[in-house]
Amino acid sequence: MRQMGIEFVTIGDKLARPIFTSDGQVLLGKGVLLTAGYISKLKNLGISAIYIEDDRFQDVKVEDAVSEETRREALQSLKDATDYVRSGRKIDGAKIKNSVNSVIEDCFNSHGVLVNLMDMRTKDNWLLPHSVSVCVMATMLGIARSLDRHRLQDLAVGALLHDVGLTTVPKEILDKGEDRLGKEEREIYEKHAEEGFNIIRRTGELSIVAAHVAYQHHERVDGTGFPRGIQDPDIHLYGKIVAIVDLYDKLINGAMGARPLPPHQACEVLMGLSGRYFDLSLVQLFLKNVATYPTGISVRLSTGEIGVVVDQNKSIPMRPVVRVLMERHRFVEPKEYDMIKDTTIFIQDVLR
Repeated sequence: MRQMGIEFVTIGDKLARPIFTSDGQVLLGKGVLLTAGYISKLKNLGISAIYIEDDRFQDVKVEDAVSEETRREALQSLKDATDYVRSGRKIDGAKIKNSVNSVIEDCFNSHGVLVNLMDMRTKDNWLLPHSVSVCVMATMLGIARSLDRHRLQDLAVGALLHDVGLTTVPKEILDKGEDRLGKEEREIYEKHAEEGFNIIRRTGELSIVAAHVAYQHHERVDGTGFPRGIQDPDIHLYGKIVAIVDLYDKLINGAMGARPLPPHQACEVLMGLSGRYFDLSLVQLFLKNVATYPTGISVRLSTGEIGVVVDQNKSIPMRPVVRVLMERHRFVEPKEYDMIKDTTIFIQDVLR
């Protein structure tokens, strides 16, 4: 399989991975042949890229740290939780714990899989899939940080519910985008961190530490964050972790109206903000566990050749294995560069 920008998908292409709605329902299943109607619908839903089958890449597998079933379970649990909040009821803490325990188990069993899979999200409700992805990435970073399962559960619960306070924010504000909010709108938006803290705390079945993840995920180590403007020593480790993966997921998926960035550019943004906004050691650890160039994407090499990333080098994520398809605008016999061994070659650009 390989990833393809939606504008380049053609009638008859076959889906290599299913596409889900924001609450985990299958929109289009794996193996579906794309029609003009399906392609138009995907564009209207705001999906920018999909995975398609390609005979030249039948051997290429895009690994995910968690199974599709685990993601759907977490999405459904989170949807139920937000529905409860909107109707004035308490969150079912036991259901949330069961979901995050599945995430933790899958992440332990993934044996160091890099953050690699690109989400195929609809724009109608970015919040739920965003929160699930933040939960998965935070758990992976927690494992890399050698947290035990008990501590991982608090981290994962807080990560899954980190934005639950946004259920109190009007949709028109969420759709507008953070950088375009007026003063009053920003004040309303920034209350979501404290609202989330109170929602989780009232549940009774979830730890106060998990509640503080929601409270602190917009704090910054230099004290410029919100809601309290606290600095590094006063920000909990889990708050620091979720702050990093929250921004990374927003950058690569374009939450709140923003345009998505390729992962390698998102990684550069995180590095640029480390030490000021984010804990430097945590950013460095996270980037060791991120596929800078995810498997399945098309790239242009410094040689001018065009190919697809087909495998990862986990020791150096910035140097993947690339299978070349084109040279000087013509198809060539496929060949591969392992960029750890082919040290003079580098990726010049990511193509959609």
